Amino acid sequence: MPAEPTREQIRVLNWADSERRDLPWRHTRDPWAVLVAEVMLQQTQVERAKQRWATFLARFPSTAACAAAPLADVLEEWSGLGYPRRARNLHLTAIAVESEGGTIPNNLEALLEFPGIGPYTARAVLAFAFEQDAAVVDTNLGRILARRAGRKLGRAEAQSAADAWLPSGKSWAWNQGLLDLGALRCRPQAPACKGCPVRRSCAWAREGWPAPDPATGSAAVSTRQPRFEGSARQARGRLLRAAQQGPVSSAGLAAAVGWKGQADSGPRSREIADSLVRDGLLQRDATGRWVVTGTITH
Repeated sequence: MPAEPTREQIRVLNWADSERRDLPWRHTRDPWAVLVAEVMLQQTQVERAKQRWATFLARFPSTAACAAAPLADVLEEWSGLGYPRRARNLHLTAIAVESEGGTIPNNLEALLEFPGIGPYTARAVLAFAFEQDAAVVDTNLGRILARRAGRKLGRAEAQSAADAWLPSGKSWAWNQGLLDLGALRCRPQAPACKGCPVRRSCAWAREGWPAPDPATGSAAVSTRQPRFEGSARQARGRLLRAAQQGPVSSAGLAAAVGWKGQADSGPRSREIADSLVRDGLLQRDATGRWVVTGTITH
């Protein structure tokens, strides 16, 4: 039988019962729907993901539907969410699942074999779709773990701490609760420690919150992203959107990425195009124009 939860674990679970956010993907245990949510949330804010998750699933309700669709259609539905490589990986994962019988596996090793599925996403599918005992460590959990320990943690150390902290048989509620605790209370700036169910065991709080914050630079804790305006990420998005409207020629490449007339725009634009080709998002047609992968017909 699973061990009885500790007092601290009970405090966290009770806090989660009363404070848990009502997010749409928390109402399903369908592995594909959970996977789509977790991939979407990798680089997309929760409020934005809430708007797009249902529409994506309405168009691609299963791995079979996603695998059967052209990549261009998947990218079209993903448009505006950023980091389109995630959509490409979802498409490749759907194809792989269908080639292996059409069932998303319920073990860590098999999930990690799919493109774009790392340790967090794999464990999230296990915990949230299959309700297995799997401790997830994202930026919110990484921050809680480091502050609770009172020091920066390495990746393996953070995962080990999360595994040891997990109450057996309560993986879904526990992980969702800690995700919300990190998002709502143990925030990067001005954490709301009063009433936190973990405060009694939080070394950083007990020591009076000394600088530096132990979460800074700790495993899984995200850092501020570089400026988007004028970045390669912005240029990649522009070029991909242009290619979704039709083939992009070499002469139109700089304009497509938004760098027409800028110094050295030709070579830099070509680098952007080459990066999208390497990611499997674009390819060259017979005339050398850039098109969305999979749209060339013979």
